[in-house]
Amino acid sequence: MEVLRSIIGKVATGATLTREESASALDSIMSGDATPSQIGALLMGMRVRGETVEEVTGAAWAMRNRVPRVEAACDPVGLAGTSETLMHSANVSTCASFIVAGAGIPVTKHANRAAFSGSSAADLLARLGVKVDLKPQAIARCLKEAGIGFMFASVHYPAMQRIGQIRSAVGTHTIFNLAEALCNPAGLKRQIVGVFSPEWVQPLAYVLKNLGAESVWVVHGSDGLEEITLTGPTSVAALEAGIVRTFEVTPEEAGLARCRNDALESRDAEASAVALQNVLDGIPGRFRDAALLNAAAALVVAGRASTLQEGVALGQESLDRGAAASRLKRLIAVSNA
Repeated sequence: MEVLRSIIGKVATGATLTREESASALDSIMSGDATPSQIGALLMGMRVRGETVEEVTGAAWAMRNRVPRVEAACDPVGLAGTSETLMHSANVSTCASFIVAGAGIPVTKHANRAAFSGSSAADLLARLGVKVDLKPQAIARCLKEAGIGFMFASVHYPAMQRIGQIRSAVGTHTIFNLAEALCNPAGLKRQIVGVFSPEWVQPLAYVLKNLGAESVWVVHGSDGLEEITLTGPTSVAALEAGIVRTFEVTPEEAGLARCRNDALESRDAEASAVALQNVLDGIPGRFRDAALLNAAAALVVAGRASTLQEGVALGQESLDRGAAASRLKRLIAVSNA
């Protein structure tokens, strides 16, 4: 407790924490040793000053040490986001996950169970018939037998449930948003992470490098989405062979047309489920294009495609031959077994 007080005092002066200090602070919070006032003071102090690469690295390292592992016999690619307020981003990436799995690349998608109230990935999957809130052993079975698994922070971070109300009261993004997105229980080396702010695109790629990732895209759409957007350019920081480089991608680069900001809006889980099923059933539209664009990026990160255009072609094949749809059907069966 005295160590945590000292760390909070350091943050209060505007000083930054070392990787080890950040890990110690987050470990104290997750172990239940910190009081609500201490948690709020630490989170807001770091948020106002601005979190650093070393602090997020330490926080993610501490959280990874506490998460129950999902033993994946395969080498999956992961998709995750850092926001708790974005409405439909999770639904596009959820659809993209089935497309990627249908193309032969195992996928794990990691999200906060309560992130998108009423229209979350969990709400969407449950509406489709998938059993959510599975334990690690069951998720590992889904990965092995269906080629896809979904993981929710409320299940894998029991300690996070204790501080959820405090985070809600703070009412803004905190270091937890950033660290959680990097703590997929399957221990990924390859993943795409959408971030809530363009200022975190490049830094988060360096955090993932610090944590041992091998192939990463960190993305932020010009319209504010935590995904590769159809409405304009998307900022990307790619980690490849130990080097971080930044660039922009556009829908046209992938052979897709742009659309308006409101073209993908979906107000509830039922509408999202219908939209996703339509894509898997082969119905064209903007939702299909958005899912293909993000699936293409995941296929590039996984080493299955060399360009976005090639990734889109592979995604279209996954849909057209029914492979993506079969991944959903198999996931429903295995998750409910």
